[in-house]
Parts: sequence; C-alpha cells; structure tokens
Amino acid sequence: MKYEIEFPGLPLAVYREIAAHLRQVSGVETGLTTQQSQDFDYNQSQVGSLWIDYSEMVTATADDRIKQILAYYQQKYGKAVITNH
Repeated sequence: MKYEIEFPGLPLAVYREIAAHLRQVSGVETGLTTQQSQDFDYNQSQVGSLWIDYSEMVTATADDRIKQILAYYQQKYGKAVITNH
C-alpha cells in the first residue's frame, strides 16, 4: 500500500520528523517528494509531500500505530491531504 500525505505549509524538519517516526514501524518505508511549484512562496513548504509504503501483510498493530502517528501530527499541525496510490 502506498500513500502520499501533504500537510500544507509544514516545514521540512517536521516532515523529516514524521518520516522518522513512521520508519520505526516494522515494514514501513517513507520518503519525501520535492516541491513542484515554480513560484517561490515563503509560506509554502520545501517539501511537496511525504510518501509511505508498506505491505498489505503488515500487522494490525503496525497499521494502528501508523494511524496513531498520522493522527497525532494532524491534531498538532492541521488536516493532511492523504492520497492512496
């Protein structure tokens, strides 16, 4: 399963923090995509999105942990746009 997650305006450091937390879950791979906008906007993140990739064979416990991590950051930084790929 692969997801792309975008938190509008979130700084690079926080994206890296989220990725590090998610990588602690067994079977999860993450990465960052670059910002695609050609126009500079100081309020826009340097990151386009965060991607998460994990097998459908991941345990229910691991899946719950992924959801808990994402919920924590959404509560702290606002609603994320999550796209299933």
